[in-house]
Amino acid sequence: MYGIQSWGETLRLLVELSATAAFALSGLMEAARKRLDAVGVCVVAFLAAFGGGTLRDLLLDQRPFFWVQHTEMLWGVLALCVLAMVFMRQRHFEVTEKAILWPDALGLGLFTATGVHHALHALMPPVVAVLMGLITGVFGGVLRDMVCNEIPTAFKDHRPYAVCAFAGGWTYVGLWFNDAPGWVALLGCLVVTVGLRALALWRNWQLPAWRA
Repeated sequence: MYGIQSWGETLRLLVELSATAAFALSGLMEAARKRLDAVGVCVVAFLAAFGGGTLRDLLLDQRPFFWVQHTEMLWGVLALCVLAMVFMRQRHFEVTEKAILWPDALGLGLFTATGVHHALHALMPPVVAVLMGLITGVFGGVLRDMVCNEIPTAFKDHRPYAVCAFAGGWTYVGLWFNDAPGWVALLGCLVVTVGLRALALWRNWQLPAWRA
């Protein structure tokens, strides 16, 4: 039993590390697109990578924050920023808004899964757990866009974004309360969230928007 729990915790940590890397990549690509300097690139990448998880930990009153407990995440994001800036400068890589959408979609799914996981382990009600997943998945991207002087993608895109995280969160909760293994719940949430977002981008699904 201890081995199963240990493996599950390792999987959760790997998912959180992957989510952090995906959102850091989306942040540094957005910063590069805005022609920010090296400090600006690092700040935007860090905000995107750690913003959602930090707010989640604050709301759930969890200490230390996840990036304080695992400082390798800080070094990893810093290394990613340095390597990405070197690569982009040498290859004259032109970042497009469309290119940012895919690491952002992956980070959305991964962070949604970890947010729901943390909330359920803190014995939160199902609806709170889903909202924690939503906040964890969306808030880093909101900070990234605000610092880059953009209306957040989650609000202006018109294609389902937060709705995908909401659906993925309920998938996790449904599997959890039906006694599915933890890795199945994580994978189900990830597949539903990223899959719906990918379909929305591919098929150009539109949410109702305010019309003048």
